[in-house]
Amino acid sequence: MKKYQYKVVDTRDVESAGLFKGRQRSDVEEYLNLLGNEGWELVNVDFRELEGGLEFAGIMKKEL
Repeated sequence: MKKYQYKVVDTRDVESAGLFKGRQRSDVEEYLNLLGNEGWELVNVDFRELEGGLEFAGIMKKEL
């Protein structure tokens, strides 16, 4: 039987571009690609809109 490890991710985990700038799409993609290179797969995501900006939280998994 396969066994998995799970990780909760959030756009708040990504470094912002600065005090008054939001996270750039490319920064989020880079973060997710780094996790993907470590074997993590995004299996669920919940988008939310806060004060005109989009953020998300998700569940990632990888096989042990």
